[in-house]
Amino acid sequence: MMTANTNAHALADFSGTLVLVGAGKMGGAMLEGWLALGLDAKKVVVIDPQPASEISALVQRGVRLNPSTAIGEATALVIAVKPQVAPDVLPLIRPYVGSSTIAVSIMAGRPLRFIEQALPGAALVRAMPNTPAAIARGITVAVGNAYVSAPQRELVDTLLSATGAVEWIADEALMDAVTALSGSGPAYIFLLAEAMARAGAAAGLPPALADTLARATVAGSGELLRRSTLDAATLRQNVTSPGGTTAAALEVLMAKDGLESLMTKAIAAATRRSRELAG
Repeated sequence: MMTANTNAHALADFSGTLVLVGAGKMGGAMLEGWLALGLDAKKVVVIDPQPASEISALVQRGVRLNPSTAIGEATALVIAVKPQVAPDVLPLIRPYVGSSTIAVSIMAGRPLRFIEQALPGAALVRAMPNTPAAIARGITVAVGNAYVSAPQRELVDTLLSATGAVEWIADEALMDAVTALSGSGPAYIFLLAEAMARAGAAAGLPPALADTLARATVAGSGELLRRSTLDAATLRQNVTSPGGTTAAALEVLMAKDGLESLMTKAIAAATRRSRELAG
């Protein structure tokens, strides 16, 4: 993976036109990341029929928003629209895709074969980011089709790295499990924080204090896990004294029908649903 300095250098040297189709929360976060790493705003075209005020404000920095004149073929095209509008949107962006264009889709549940039907012969990358991308702490998993060249893959890696870590896979079939684990995963963590806060209140804490403690504990533990060279199991063991309070709680959570069993069922359900949505 490239370092931040390398990414900044690469984006500052970007030549051509980058077209962002859809500038909602995820698309907007990516755009902010690119500009923060030195991408020239004048090289960016945003296509969004209802842009947020933050996106509209970027026009003053040089971003071209819904241009009325032809922009020609894009060097890179990022598709960040909701998957349900894809059948209507993809035919409209076909003029932006040329023989040297790399198109990147972050649409959930839309496989490469679906995009290839609308953009035949195009170099395509399917990517699955997650919501911590909004604070540049996300993780994105990507897979490309056979037309993606090494320089194009490097460019895509640079673009995706603007919002966090990037992992590449060779087998697109893994993307359903990726979606279930990291794509949907932030919701599981938020639910954990909710459940901890409610349980703390049930144990007698004022609800506001229980919420503060739960949020800080989840956030701090996540940061510790990120920074530590130890695996999650070792970190768990290090905070668990035999016969102590943590051990009493873990006895419940690690029971046969406990947290691991529930999480396995949850991720399996999300994986099945991802396959169903992909057709």
